[in-house]
Amino acid sequence: MDTPAADLAVDAHLVDRLVRAQHPDLAGPLTLVANGWDNAVFRLGDELCVRLPRRRVAVDLLRNEQRWLPLLAARVGVPVPAPVRLGEPSGDHPWPWTITPWFPGVPAVDRSPARRGPIAVELADFMARLHVPAPADAPRSPVRGVPLAARDPEVRRRLAGGELPRSAELAALWADLVGTPAWAGPPTWVHGDPHPANLLLAEESVGLAAVLDFGDLNAGDPACDLAAAWLVFDADGRAVFRRRLAEVGGADADSWARGRAWALNIGSAIAVHSGDNPRMAAVGAHALKQVLLDE
Repeated sequence: MDTPAADLAVDAHLVDRLVRAQHPDLAGPLTLVANGWDNAVFRLGDELCVRLPRRRVAVDLLRNEQRWLPLLAARVGVPVPAPVRLGEPSGDHPWPWTITPWFPGVPAVDRSPARRGPIAVELADFMARLHVPAPADAPRSPVRGVPLAARDPEVRRRLAGGELPRSAELAALWADLVGTPAWAGPPTWVHGDPHPANLLLAEESVGLAAVLDFGDLNAGDPACDLAAAWLVFDADGRAVFRRRLAEVGGADADSWARGRAWALNIGSAIAVHSGDNPRMAAVGAHALKQVLLDE
């Protein structure tokens, strides 16, 4: 399945008009960086980035980022795209948009799983700092951070669709994992989309340069983010990640099992919906291989 069509075409000419009209002091050269499922991303000059919804479904998610990321940025210990300026709806673009810092680095999706291993401790520490009880008015998601039972029908349909290799094994694993006891603690902050395209690695040294795309930010079960263990790492990196989580009190056995279920859920969705994106298709395939590799 391919990337969904945009509800609104977004190009550099449109972005330039928006920046010059609302933030003329920041106007500068624009380069398209990504045209994702929900948002278009342009680099603005050397130090800034513009993120605009290309689909209506992304608008509320962007508003969540605008409201909550400035509050979370100070506590997570890793650079995140907290807004520098806010863009308002206008006749050119009917939805809000954001100017954020530009973070130099290499997307983790462009490095092999083995080369991502050195960020395992940093990523575990980021999650431990993020996974604190969220306020009562924090956003909730219908698809991320929810009890596994809420995802059961969709995952079973996906695995029965005939598009994934080893689907019978994956279905049996899901049937076992979906019965894991649900999260009994208070809803915590959850990134919600912990795959390697949302992690930026330092260019000149081994390290985590930034965590990106908080469109799925919500309050829920922190095990959703533990899916990174299978989405991002190989067995060696996963072992380091799990060991560090244990040291910081971030995951008991049930949370780890739910994280594996979330990796199966997210990985299968990526695999099915990335027909026109080989980089992301490889992420999905890797995650499904890893969840079956573990015992």
